[in-house]
Amino acid sequence: MELELRHLRTVRAIADAGSLTRAATALGLAQPALSAQLKRIERALGGELFERGRHGVRATALGELVLERTRVVLPAVTELQQEAARFARSPRATASFRLGGTHGPLLGALVDRLADVLPDAGVTTCASWSERQLADLLAEGRLDFALAGTCGSAAPPRAEGLVWREVAVDPVFVMVPEGHALAAAHEVGLGELAEEQWACVPGDGCFGDCFSASCARAGFTPRRMYETDTSSVVHLVQVGRAVGLCRATFPSTPGIVTRPLRGTPLAWRHLLGWHALTQGADTAATVLAQAHMAYAEVAARSDSYTAWLAARRVP
Repeated sequence: MELELRHLRTVRAIADAGSLTRAATALGLAQPALSAQLKRIERALGGELFERGRHGVRATALGELVLERTRVVLPAVTELQQEAARFARSPRATASFRLGGTHGPLLGALVDRLADVLPDAGVTTCASWSERQLADLLAEGRLDFALAGTCGSAAPPRAEGLVWREVAVDPVFVMVPEGHALAAAHEVGLGELAEEQWACVPGDGCFGDCFSASCARAGFTPRRMYETDTSSVVHLVQVGRAVGLCRATFPSTPGIVTRPLRGTPLAWRHLLGWHALTQGADTAATVLAQAHMAYAEVAARSDSYTAWLAARRVP
């Protein structure tokens, strides 16, 4: 693993909090996830950074060395971001968009729309399953805009100077193979899937915890969860090895049907983010408007979602 700025910020947060539990709360992570991340950082640096005790953590000699370097590196990066922001607002800056997004159809749809309305602007993309990583890339000036998401009404990824605006909210649907007993149902109760194995794309927000809580309310614990990439999730569902969770805008896919979960126990909020210092109000408004239209186009291509919406329209 290569050391990144976000790893240094994690080490700094643990030292400031004085315990993994308090640091996990401040970072919006589960404590086991933070512990696993710290172990990866320690392996990359060649030794333990903190001694764990009953009353919290204390930096080792190596940890003190790393913390001393963070006091130099992190402010220097902040200064670089500010200089880059000033450059980005200057006439010398070339019109271009570096877009990031989680895996899904919305990123591609936004690229397509921007290519139509801003044909002279260069557009590059970066995909990641980690909303937190996308936020870090925005904060570091390595992305101009990012499409991320949160579970329900959870707060967006935190980083100083970032602006987040809601694009849309999707109900979460379930993917089942075409031959599944529930494939013809108009909607599916979560409890009806108690004996299934599951597949999903990993994330670093609270969605997994919210899913587990919803299953508990429905009276069961998921038998198994395969965390893998989108293509593998699709394959596992197609061959009947698992069922999967997906946003309602998930595109129609051969061999798979998507169905609403009864009572809409889970939701996914699509967000567009940017750094307040690097994007002008007009540019941000343009990209946000195109993101709204891109979402509408993606939603219109999902037969199950359009049927779900139509059933809820007031005559």
